[in-house]
Amino acid sequence: MSFPTTPVFQDVTVISVDPTLVSEAVSGRTQARKVSGQRWELKASYPPMTQADFMPVYAYVTSQRGMLSTFTVRIPVLEDARGTASGTFLVNGSKTAGQTVIAIDGGTGTLVEGDFIKFAHDKVYMVTAHTETSGNTTSITVTPPLITSISNNSSITYDNVPIKVRLKNDAQAFVLAKDSMFRYELDFIEAL
Repeated sequence: MSFPTTPVFQDVTVISVDPTLVSEAVSGRTQARKVSGQRWELKASYPPMTQADFMPVYAYVTSQRGMLSTFTVRIPVLEDARGTASGTFLVNGSKTAGQTVIAIDGGTGTLVEGDFIKFAHDKVYMVTAHTETSGNTTSITVTPPLITSISNNSSITYDNVPIKVRLKNDAQAFVLAKDSMFRYELDFIEAL
């Protein structure tokens, strides 16, 4: 059973958590060091719902047993590329963890800044540089850097991008208002 697609989220806050260690000396000099482990967090809220609309959502969330289980969600609007991308985009040549510029081939059209994409593993990346393609080799720039190696000819998902998540909290509460409408918010964290 997958996460219910109806009703649709009313609002979604997308947060990029990108840990950095910063230390400051007594003199005021600071040093910053990047720590790998970027992840996406989502805060989603629903419009007021009837009991019939709310209970399937709450039953699914409760069945996840707090932060224990993982599942996929799609962010309305952001799940699809904004550019004119079509066809099958493939990674051109093997890439190692830590790279941000990924050579691609196949497919046509554009992937633009802010598009979410996914390679053949669970991590979701964001395109940070506009890319034109026409079946010839080109490249895209992504953030964060690759968390794992990807092989030549791995496909790239740019539409209907699922984000593998878990609940951010073990406690899940809802509000039953005086008008008999249910109000509900969820916090997700990307699961890798």
